[in-house]
Amino acid sequence: MLEEYRISGRRASEIAASVERGVGSGHLPPGQVLPPMRELAARLEVNPNTVAAAYRTLRERGVIETAGRRGSRVRPRPASTSRGSLRVEAPPGVRDLGSGNPDPALLPPLGPALAAAAAASGALRPGLYGEPPVVAEFAAHARAALDADGVPAGPIGVTSGALDAIERVLAAHLKPGDAVAVEDPGWGSVLDLVPALGLRAVPVGVDDEGPRAAEVEQALAAGARALVVTDRAQNPTGASVSERRAGELRVVLARHPGVLLIEDDHGHAIVDQPLHSPAGVTDHWAFVRSVAKAYGPDLRLAVLTGDDVTVDRVTGRQLLGPGWVSRLLQRAVLHLWTSNAVDPAAVARSYGERRQALVRALAERGVAAYGCSGMNVWVPVSDETGAVARLLHAGWAAAPGARFRLAAPQAVRLTVSPLALADIEPLADAVVAAAGPVRAISYG
Repeated sequence: MLEEYRISGRRASEIAASVERGVGSGHLPPGQVLPPMRELAARLEVNPNTVAAAYRTLRERGVIETAGRRGSRVRPRPASTSRGSLRVEAPPGVRDLGSGNPDPALLPPLGPALAAAAAASGALRPGLYGEPPVVAEFAAHARAALDADGVPAGPIGVTSGALDAIERVLAAHLKPGDAVAVEDPGWGSVLDLVPALGLRAVPVGVDDEGPRAAEVEQALAAGARALVVTDRAQNPTGASVSERRAGELRVVLARHPGVLLIEDDHGHAIVDQPLHSPAGVTDHWAFVRSVAKAYGPDLRLAVLTGDDVTVDRVTGRQLLGPGWVSRLLQRAVLHLWTSNAVDPAAVARSYGERRQALVRALAERGVAAYGCSGMNVWVPVSDETGAVARLLHAGWAAAPGARFRLAAPQAVRLTVSPLALADIEPLADAVVAAAGPVRAISYG
């Protein structure tokens, strides 16, 4: 009951998270009435607008409902609190810049690869139980590519996408209550996954060169047992770990050898920045390379490598669940790799031209924006909800920054993959009108 559960927090995000924890634990059951906003604000010693923002977030996530004078209460069937519920659907006639999908024109056709994979399986015979979970030729090709990029030696595993790998690696080493240092702003799915596993997310600021080493040090010194780093095309800011930053991170990690390092290289084959991995100085580490952005999200396949213990734990547990990722898909991806079905330089150039043109057009109009790699541009704004609404009215659906941040300032994410160069100027004009009077806000 409410009298047994004390809602806490100083910021809207903290108050909302406190309510979510109460709902998840059962201390705030369905139908439970929440305190009036002014009453809770007085109790927490915060501005009533802060509580109003927290309640608004909870309504948007389907956790609570408001019924006029009857106040706000937990919904009879509270929906998931995933940031995916913050997605803005693009109605007819509105350009969708919020879904984060790659440009279909840059993805290879899958028919030839699937046909070649079926033939390579052995006269089109079905795959059977008891065969190796990882196709040997696939593993060899993946390992050679990792070697060329300077990723430390390690066995190869295959998972159903990057998030599947990250979840399995976290579960292999951490227990509920452990803290995980995460990029802020960062990939919304990771920000949702960490608490879903019973873990605690510790935000670490980022700039164009990746996670800030001083903030990583602070998080690890405070007890974080894992660190998740995006190497390139960071979602949503486009950050790319530089050689200098990788060196700084290695120095920090060397002082905390028991920390689990997880690297996400989903930007492989869509960026022209070289890989700078900070791995190699901790006892346990994992490196994940998804094929979703370059070859197609529906392939649901990622390469995993890491230290022997980590990969062994992941693959062992995998055998007790799904068993393996389809060897047919592994062979299809192998065919895509070996047939050069994607030209990484051309893909990087295509995304780069659109991304840089948008950042440049916004800068010319006095709006700060970030996006040094990948397919996204991160635009700080003074009023995130208002900016999204005004852009939608102008014909552009943007992703609300709330999906990607914990403590970072407000912003919106724009994915450039649906854009032609002719769209850049009209979009920039719409962003200027939507961003509000405060246009230069640091995101990290």
